[in-house]
Amino acid sequence: MKGPLSGRTVLVTRPHEQAARLSDALIAEGASPIEVPAIRIAAPVSWAPLDSAIQRGSYDWVVFTSANAVRFFFERLSAAGTDEGWFHGGRVAAIGPQTAETLRVRGVPVDLVPDEFVAEALVACLADAEPLSGRRVLLPRADIARDALVRGLQNEGADVEAVVAYRTEAADAPPLLLDQLARGQIEIATFTSSSTVRALMGIVGGRADLLQRVVVACIGPITAGTAHQVGLDPRIVANTYTIPGLISAMRDYFSGDTRGKTGERHAAVQQPD
Repeated sequence: MKGPLSGRTVLVTRPHEQAARLSDALIAEGASPIEVPAIRIAAPVSWAPLDSAIQRGSYDWVVFTSANAVRFFFERLSAAGTDEGWFHGGRVAAIGPQTAETLRVRGVPVDLVPDEFVAEALVACLADAEPLSGRRVLLPRADIARDALVRGLQNEGADVEAVVAYRTEAADAPPLLLDQLARGQIEIATFTSSSTVRALMGIVGGRADLLQRVVVACIGPITAGTAHQVGLDPRIVANTYTIPGLISAMRDYFSGDTRGKTGERHAAVQQPD
């Protein structure tokens, strides 16, 4: 039996190495994904700040806000001749289940994952776990990450060391995308971070009108807010801010169930940029 996404053409804007999870989920629903990575993940301009942090060690908390941060952090642990044992004696927090699972696969126990996977909720959970005043917190993150987590931790009295673990860059424009959009060959455009929104708009030269006939689907309200800022009209905003949540919201929207396209949250779990 065909589902509500069957036969629909869906633009996937995630980085190349992360696109498969969403594409596979769309294929399972009968949709046809078109992978156009709007961003690519790259190493920092310099490894020195991250390497110095690893060398210092002895942090009370190490906080990871993405699986990419985990990946690059472990690359530098290996370069320093150490492994997951580096974390012994401290505690580890992850922004969401995918990041937590990436850590566990590498042998690192995760002490804290908030119920709501946004920076503000993570600060609250850390503060509930123990007083943060004077605690040393290492935050490996993207070069374009929001400052909400750093500010929140500092407001709780933590000594925060935020270091760039990776960069997010705009990808090259694919030659057929503008024509596909102009011809109405893409029905849905998915965005899983604010950076994918901004980068895709750069690829199309800021022409929001090219996406007027496209149903814009966002993984959560932060991403949807960025979409609004650049002139897009997100009609689908997932209530559960994960890939399965995004698929569910798309399914609800196209089956006429409007719960999947509201900004009202049930279990809020958005991954940040």
